[in-house]
Amino acid sequence: MPKELIVKPVLTYGVYERREAVSWRPWGGIASDQRAEEEAKRIEKELHELEEKAEFPLKILPISLVKTYEQARNIEQADVTLLYAAGGSERLLISVLTHSPAIVFIRHRSGPLYLWYEIIDARLIRRYNDYIGQTWIDYDDIVVDSLDELLRKLRALYGLKNTIGAKVVAVGGASGWAIGKKAAELAKLRWGLDIVEVSYDELSERIKRAKSDPQVVEEARCRAEEYLSSSDVQLKTRRDFVVNAFILYHVFKQLLEENDAEIITINECMSTIMPIAQTTACLTLSLLNDEGYLAFCESDFVAIPAGILLHYISGKPVFLNDPTLPHDGIVTVAHCTAPRKMDGKRTEPVQIVTHFESDWGAAPKVEFRKGQVVTMLIPDFEEKTWVGFRGKILETPFLPICRSQAEIEIEGDWRRLLRELRGFHWIMAYGDYLEELGYALKKAGMNWVKI
Repeated sequence: MPKELIVKPVLTYGVYERREAVSWRPWGGIASDQRAEEEAKRIEKELHELEEKAEFPLKILPISLVKTYEQARNIEQADVTLLYAAGGSERLLISVLTHSPAIVFIRHRSGPLYLWYEIIDARLIRRYNDYIGQTWIDYDDIVVDSLDELLRKLRALYGLKNTIGAKVVAVGGASGWAIGKKAAELAKLRWGLDIVEVSYDELSERIKRAKSDPQVVEEARCRAEEYLSSSDVQLKTRRDFVVNAFILYHVFKQLLEENDAEIITINECMSTIMPIAQTTACLTLSLLNDEGYLAFCESDFVAIPAGILLHYISGKPVFLNDPTLPHDGIVTVAHCTAPRKMDGKRTEPVQIVTHFESDWGAAPKVEFRKGQVVTMLIPDFEEKTWVGFRGKILETPFLPICRSQAEIEIEGDWRRLLRELRGFHWIMAYGDYLEELGYALKKAGMNWVKI
């Protein structure tokens, strides 16, 4: 199960009393305990609504009102401290910010104006310098008024939390397009991935046991018939390939459950798997993705971390694909495996055809939604710099290439995209998640190029 993001809201403020002929109060609309308590109720209401709106597991802890250093020292530990900087001294805010990773929320027009709307830049971020003078927060960690922006940042941190340390079952071993085992080592170093390798010998034995179990075979037949009976599914390959794909699905599902994992990938999926499973893995991986798992072909650990991060940020299945050369503002992407439930809710129409290179087995040609806005994420070979752009699906052709295909209109400077290309495989998701990706990657110490 994904790990929920735990957020601790903290309201800092000060209490000020009128004095004659002297400046007795700083900027801001909260200068008393009563006003602070009223503000805390407003914050709790907003966060409750935010919690209900979030499409990811989010836990908001009770708000703490902080005006003393002792109160700041006793704040509960959480994944994120959400600091409402209504008032208080620099020292007080620093004691809160150093407690855990933080986002600072400041009011301008959404309620009583906060003191730190005026002074957070020069005093807290730059620390009286002409450059950022501390390591606790950056400009990207500040939100003014916008609950939508706050939710995007929390979604990014949720994605990051579930990517770091994720467990991946690697059937046939861990690898990487063009750079082999180095990709897996870099993924472990950068993202702390826990890669569990399963040999083809073990897979072969598991498939033999599954095929000799009448109950497993009958269930696979029934599920294949149910799948193919849908009006938006067309069968254009042999039926037994589809049945065998459901038997392979049973084996992969066992591996995931036994290893308490949500992510699986398969190496040598264009050769070794076929004679063992008597089908291709394409349809099997599509089925798992539609169930909410992450299932990748080719065991490419150059791209798998990007797929994991975009999946958890978007809350949707992602499509690992082969790109082509961007030109004239468009690019074609394709692969012989794709999820059907790309929006996380409803299935797209599909033709079940053969895997292209082998002209064998069962592979989905998913009819991606025309006009759909997509995020495209391009990971690099070195796990240092990722590139992203927003696009729109123009067509889903049937070219002599991998089966699930999309012509993407590139939003932005496609010539710059050419100059920024890295790695090989790309990751696609329905929706626009460029802001979340940029924030998450910065937190992970990565460089981000947004086209």
